[in-house]
Amino acid sequence: MNDRVFSGFGVTPESSEWLDWKWQYRHRITGVGELAEVISLSEGEKEEISRCLSGFRMAVTPYYASLMDPADPTCPLRMQAVPSVEETRVFPWEKEDPLKEEKYSPTPHVVHRYPDRVLFLVTRQCATYCRHCARKRNVGEEDFVISEGEKEKAIAYIAGTRSIRDVLISGGDPLTMDDGGLEDIVSRLRAISHVEIIRLGTRAPVTLPMRVTPALLVMLKKYQPIWINTQFNHPRELTPQSLKACADIVDAGIPLGNQSVLLKNINDDTETMKELLLKLVKARIRPYYLYQCDLCEGIEHFRTKVETGVEIIRSLTGNISGFAVPEFVIDAPEGGGKIPINPEYIVSIDGEKVVMRNYEGGIYTYPQPREK
Repeated sequence: MNDRVFSGFGVTPESSEWLDWKWQYRHRITGVGELAEVISLSEGEKEEISRCLSGFRMAVTPYYASLMDPADPTCPLRMQAVPSVEETRVFPWEKEDPLKEEKYSPTPHVVHRYPDRVLFLVTRQCATYCRHCARKRNVGEEDFVISEGEKEKAIAYIAGTRSIRDVLISGGDPLTMDDGGLEDIVSRLRAISHVEIIRLGTRAPVTLPMRVTPALLVMLKKYQPIWINTQFNHPRELTPQSLKACADIVDAGIPLGNQSVLLKNINDDTETMKELLLKLVKARIRPYYLYQCDLCEGIEHFRTKVETGVEIIRSLTGNISGFAVPEFVIDAPEGGGKIPINPEYIVSIDGEKVVMRNYEGGIYTYPQPREK
C-alpha cells in the first residue's frame, strides 16, 4: 500500500472516512498538485500531465491511488489511472466515437446496436477515470446528470420496443449514483414486462470497493434477475477489500462477470493474464471478455498487436479450466459489434472428417457422421 496516500489525507485504512464510499468520491485526486503529493512526479511529468488534462479529465480515488507504486511510472495500476502525454497524440485511425454509439442511439442515452439488448448510459461520472476508456469523448463531465425528461424518453423507448429483453446500465459508472437514484432507474426497467435481464456495468469493485454496501445489495436483490459486470485488468487490483466487495455481490445472489481490456505493458503477457484469471475464478468472478483496445482518440499507446491476444488465449487454453478463459473480442469499428478473435484449432474439414490441433499442438481426427 502507498502510505503517502494515507498520510496525505490524514486517515488510516481502518478509519470510518476511508471506508465511506462518499468520502472516497469527494476526495478523488483530480489535479496535478494533489497527484504529486501521493506519487513521485518530475517537473517534466507534471507539465505533461497538465497538457493532457487540458483535453481529458483525471479522477483517482484515494483507495486506488493507495494501490499504486509511488516511485514507479510503469506500475500497471498507475498507468491505468495517471494521464500520459501520449494521450495528446491522435492518429488518423482514432475516432472520438470509435464504436459509432451515437449512430445507433435512437433516443439520447440509449445505444441499440444488437436486436435484443440495449445500452443505457445514465451518467458520465466514474470514481476513477481509466486512461484507456473508449468513451473519453464524454465521460468525465462531472456536472452532467441525466435529466428526468431524458430518462423518461429512454425508458419509454425501451418499454415501446418489445424486442428488448436485456438492458445494460452503464455510463460512466452507475454506482457513482446514490442508491435512490439508481433504484429509480432499475425499478422502472423491472416494471417493463419484456425486460428479462438488467445488468450493471461498473468498475466500483476495482476502484471503489466500499461502494458495495449492504444497503445497495438489499436494494438490487429486490429487482432480480440482476447481473453485474466489472473490469479487473491486473492481479494487483484484487485486494482484500475488492475481494470482499465481490464476495458480497455473489453472496447476494447476483452473478458477477469480468471484462478485461488487453493493455500494452500492463497485462499483455500470458503469466499476468493467467494469474488474474485464476484469482478471478477463485473469487467466483466469471471471466467473460478480453477486449482488444478500441480505436479511441489518445489510447494508441495502450494497444497491442491482435496476435498478442490470440497467443495469450492459445497459451491459456488447456492449461487452465475452460470456464477461466475469457473470449477474446474486438468491438468492431463503425459499430460492427463484438467479433470473437480466437486461435484456429481446425486444420481442415470436409464431408468425411475434421482434422484438429489441440492445445499442445497434437493433431487429431474426428469422423463426420455418415449420410444415410
